[in-house]
Amino acid sequence: MPKEKNVKAPVAKKKVESLFDNTKTYGIAEAIELAKKTNKAKFDASIEVHFRLGIDPKKGDQQVRGAVSLPHGTGKSVRVAAFVSSANEKAVKAAGADLVGGDDLIAEIKKTEKTDFQVAVAEPDMMKNLAQIAKILGTRGLMPSPKNDTVTQNPAKAVEELKKGKISFKNDDTGNVHAVIGKVSFESAKLADNFNTLLETIRKAKPSSAKGVYIKNASISSTMGPGVRVSI
Repeated sequence: MPKEKNVKAPVAKKKVESLFDNTKTYGIAEAIELAKKTNKAKFDASIEVHFRLGIDPKKGDQQVRGAVSLPHGTGKSVRVAAFVSSANEKAVKAAGADLVGGDDLIAEIKKTEKTDFQVAVAEPDMMKNLAQIAKILGTRGLMPSPKNDTVTQNPAKAVEELKKGKISFKNDDTGNVHAVIGKVSFESAKLADNFNTLLETIRKAKPSSAKGVYIKNASISSTMGPGVRVSI
């Protein structure tokens, strides 16, 4: 994953407000530059994208979720747990899984309720066993699902893709989708590639029952910076 340094110092609030017009929309290249310039953090902040969708989040058939492999990753290290049979343990470890196990790992989580990972991958045959800790994983957004490719017959491949920058997305209760597409230190062209890849995936995920304008607006920002509206 790209890890470019020399992050510029954060700018003062008044200067931030003078750098762009928050009532206007900007092309993705200019929006990225503005998101970098208005970064308020002293660290290498993430670059986030926020989509406001024309869906009814209360309807089950209008949920938008999926997964996408960003061409340049996110710059973030993701801890992955793999719930697999003993036959696949060696392969998922080689792929980079941080926690690996079957019934033993499930029993440990059930006992301690500790989930020291951001994503979980599982073989289909392990899902019935995961029912024991479904409440723990579910409330923390960690339950594996076929919809985001984390329940698969090839867990090693899933782990490898997650380590390289594959991300999952899901609309929230207000019909918005939020995702990280990189770091402030990334080259702008790489952030644009990641944005366009995510945008195309979101478009393809449009529910057939959703009517009217699907993507109402999009904005991009650094973790602590203001949102810059993007023309799409």
